[in-house]
Amino acid sequence: MDFGLTTEQQQIRDMVAEFVDEEIVPRAAEIDEEDEFPRDLVDQMAELGLMGMPFPEEYGGADLDYHSYALGLSEISRGSGGLGTVVAAHISLAGNMLYAFGNEEQKREYLTPLAEGRDIGAFALSEAGAGSDVPAMETTAEKDGDGYVVNGGKLWISNGSVADTVTLFAKTDPDAGNKGISSFVVRPEEDDGFVVEGTEHKLGDKGCPTAELRFDDLYLPEDRLLGDEGDGFVQALKTLNGGRITIAARGVGIARAALEEAAQYATERDQFGGPISQFQAIQHKIADMDTKLQAAELLMHKAADLKIKGEPFIKEAAQAKLYASEISREVANEAIQIHGGYGYTKDFPVERYYRDAKLNEIYEGTSEILRNTIARQVLDE
Repeated sequence: MDFGLTTEQQQIRDMVAEFVDEEIVPRAAEIDEEDEFPRDLVDQMAELGLMGMPFPEEYGGADLDYHSYALGLSEISRGSGGLGTVVAAHISLAGNMLYAFGNEEQKREYLTPLAEGRDIGAFALSEAGAGSDVPAMETTAEKDGDGYVVNGGKLWISNGSVADTVTLFAKTDPDAGNKGISSFVVRPEEDDGFVVEGTEHKLGDKGCPTAELRFDDLYLPEDRLLGDEGDGFVQALKTLNGGRITIAARGVGIARAALEEAAQYATERDQFGGPISQFQAIQHKIADMDTKLQAAELLMHKAADLKIKGEPFIKEAAQAKLYASEISREVANEAIQIHGGYGYTKDFPVERYYRDAKLNEIYEGTSEILRNTIARQVLDE
């Protein structure tokens, strides 16, 4: 078993890390404070090929393997948790829906501009009464001639207010349960009836707009349907499964940022005649933080490896996302503790890491849902 990175993977990681250190880290506090979508940074990431990392070159992507994609997203998240979500929702959710389930014409028309970074993507699944309980969604898509009329609303949609392409889930057969859900491609600027109700004021994840959407007699032509009617629920599960690897990567990136900041502070902060890094209590915190980070990264790469090989990875993706999510919060919490009173202020970034980390335990499968998923896989083995 080889735990090392290939030369190409190292180069990708180093290239993204350099960009993050030069362009994102200096802006991270401003992004958090202003909570504005940093379009210029997204454009720069597009120029570097980061908005289409895992997609084939024929569709405008960089054709990177999932290890490289996870490494790249981890580095972006190290600089800004919000930008990590922007990229993850754009690639892992909206982009992967089109790549996995779109026909050739749909891929060329909608996936290519996403992969090239000319367009921004969003994934509209959750509703006020249908978060973890997807079949409880109330948005409908009724057949009307050569198309569909959509009515309803979605909540907590990352990139929802800035997206050029939205993959939308709605019930085409309300009486068929999860087999009555279908997915569609929506173009907000072109499709009348697409309404952005507003964006959420969140604890963290700033810079990534989380929108509430409404659909008022939104007409979609038949060629916007992804796959066949009734495929939507299975498509969503498969897409979220792959997306969990990248949320694990977001967790790894935030945890790494918190650890690095805590270690640096510990060597610089003098108390009782020397740096606090000389105290065993601080050393034990640093040791535990790094051990958790290393374990989370290994789980992330294990799931990515299975995905690359085309082998089942439901349990492994759930484990990677669950563990990385929880340790990112734990590591950020310890980073605050090491900073003491300073850690509770915005003079240092560790409080931002804590706020950004918490979201990992909620979106794309709560920790509770993931434990259910893991248990079912273990009991079925």
